[in-house]
Amino acid sequence: MKRRTFIASSVALLAAPDIAWAQAYPARPVRVIVPFGPGGNADVFGRIIAQELSEQLGEQFYVENVSGAGGNIGVGRAATTAPDGYTVLVTPPNFTINPALHDKVPYDARTSFDAVTLAVSTSVALALNPSVPAQTLKELAALIKSNPGKFNYATAGAGSPGHIVGEMLRQSLGVDLVHIPYNSAALAIGSTVAGHTTMCLAAPAPVVPQLEDGKLRALAVAYRRRLQALADVPTTAEAGYPDIEFDNWFGVFVPAGTHRDIIALLNREIVKSMSHPDVKARLLTLGFEPVGSTPAEFGEQVAIELEKWARVIQATNIRTE
Repeated sequence: MKRRTFIASSVALLAAPDIAWAQAYPARPVRVIVPFGPGGNADVFGRIIAQELSEQLGEQFYVENVSGAGGNIGVGRAATTAPDGYTVLVTPPNFTINPALHDKVPYDARTSFDAVTLAVSTSVALALNPSVPAQTLKELAALIKSNPGKFNYATAGAGSPGHIVGEMLRQSLGVDLVHIPYNSAALAIGSTVAGHTTMCLAAPAPVVPQLEDGKLRALAVAYRRRLQALADVPTTAEAGYPDIEFDNWFGVFVPAGTHRDIIALLNREIVKSMSHPDVKARLLTLGFEPVGSTPAEFGEQVAIELEKWARVIQATNIRTE
């Protein structure tokens, strides 16, 4: 009994500093890496989460935009940081799409990170420059077919949800569309507002203000139901194209090996923040639908999507530019 007591006491003493360290978290500012430029949907959501965590945990959570290569540069940087809880990654499904789209990515989606939560779900909106006369997807398809080589679409980059939906659209409508990738949704949307591109495909958050100002016109959202933020905009199924659908989520990760107590705390605080009436209302207004999964649930979804997108990209022969 004495020997067992000694061993138990020794283990407790060894574990105590680790437990105390985790309980003290956060003790300094926490970097939130968003792998896309400022003003886009990932940036908008990342800043909402950073603000809420700062207020709830009493330390600053600040966004660092690390854009490029369809999100690969920012995700790769996050993968190389210490698993101490002081680097958090907020990313859309590019995380699961890019490994199948690129010959090589600077991270392993299965082993480089621990999942925290699938925070929100949204979709991809198709918005036109108002000078384009089409009022529906079918009218757009007819217009493109009668003017081959003259239409294009802008997205937040190769492999982005907008790119995937754009290729689905091109195949479903049977039209000739050129993909114009940018480093952020904000830049893609800006190019369509300026008339440099015909249309843009992006999550609703950065699109909504342009729609309200009359600088863009939305034709559809590639989602299973209408979004509160775009209640007057039909789904692609309602527009006659049920095979075009994309669940454009935003999830939170930390480098693999981060203490489980820190992961649990981040999960709890993020889920709690999205339950606040004012935050929930703001998210819905921007086109985000709160989800708040457990780490295990999100990890399972990541594994499923890695297999899914590998099949889709192989079948559709989508390539980076």
